[in-house]
Amino acid sequence: MCTTLRILVALVLALAPAGPSTAAEEPLDGFAIEHVPRGAGPSVSEFAYEPDEGIRCASRVWERATGDGGHSVDLTVVVLRGASLTSLGQLRSFMARHHERAPGSWSEVMVGARPGLRADGHVFWLMEPGVAVSVTIDTGRFGPGELTAVAEGVRPA
Repeated sequence: MCTTLRILVALVLALAPAGPSTAAEEPLDGFAIEHVPRGAGPSVSEFAYEPDEGIRCASRVWERATGDGGHSVDLTVVVLRGASLTSLGQLRSFMARHHERAPGSWSEVMVGARPGLRADGHVFWLMEPGVAVSVTIDTGRFGPGELTAVAEGVRPA
């Protein structure tokens, strides 16, 4: 009976979906990330940077190795902090410059109870004046529902 149980446990573990759990373990700059898609790359890195305009960013990136020896980013969550981030309009202006996109290229969306902007696997919103969150996902691997689930799972820690 013990041998059968061991074989069954081994099969269950072998057949379990690859990838991290659906939640990130450590907060990112004061925010919990409560949902990470199954199959998101196992390599997780964090970066802190100040792009310009007095904006400080803390990011966490999930990536995976590709068959050609490179890497591909599956998911990025960024917490942005800056005195100039006083409204969704100000955040949109910053993101348009930062991503070199037309300000009107994002559609309005609700992230939980907060208004945000979304396009092409990217959503961002103001958590409060001076603090914003941005989530980008590989739309070739994950559907739009995963982008929403990740975004709605970012909460103050």
